[in-house]
Amino acid sequence: MKVIVAGKASGKILKTSNPINFLGTVDKKTGKIHDSKHDLYDIPLKDKILVFPNGVGSSVGAYTIYSIKTNNSAPNAMICKKVDLTVASGCALANIPLVIATDQEYEKLHNGENLILDTYSGKL
Repeated sequence: MKVIVAGKASGKILKTSNPINFLGTVDKKTGKIHDSKHDLYDIPLKDKILVFPNGVGSSVGAYTIYSIKTNNSAPNAMICKKVDLTVASGCALANIPLVIATDQEYEKLHNGENLILDTYSGKL
């Protein structure tokens, strides 16, 4: 695991195999994905550990991540296989822990399981 934004968080894993476009698909107030073609459509990100391969889209998506945090609808942490500038800067601004998981770590994460992420101890 490589730490991008340090912190401790816990919650149920919400995992998708699809990239997330924070600017284009995540509602800034509710924290729900409003793209009906995405497998996380209409599922709240709030209080989850969001596990997804990578972010896509405009760098303005960082503002969406910050907005969902200020609207109390953000995930408690994010875990990616590949981190882009949008997700990294958004999590840094919003103080949401963010890590890059190895392929092996990523495969061990399952939807609905409880997870405690502690970047200080290196535990995933």
